Amino acid sequence: MDKSLEELQKEYEDGTARLEQEKRKLRRLENRKAYLESGSRKQRNHRLITRGAAVESVMPEVKILTEQEFYSLMERISEWQPVQNMVRLFVERQSQPLASEKDGD
Repeated sequence: MDKSLEELQKEYEDGTARLEQEKRKLRRLENRKAYLESGSRKQRNHRLITRGAAVESVMPEVKILTEQEFYSLMERISEWQPVQNMVRLFVERQSQPLASEKDGD
């Protein structure tokens, strides 16, 4: 059961090589995770910017409001029942599958 010095040295070298491979694999996975997370952040940032620009394009007057005033205005608008109904309607439409998808087209 006793191993020679050469056998132990070989096992050590093999183990070290495997450890380095696993470290590289972990680094690749961490890089991939960071890349995917940054992509979703970029998508969110893009969505927020384009929607903010849309608000300013239909209501240019909001450009002069402070951030706090703008948020307060948006909160007041969102409290109106007709606005809530309209948002709910659009969300329901978006979440329903298209008729062509139902028919298997």
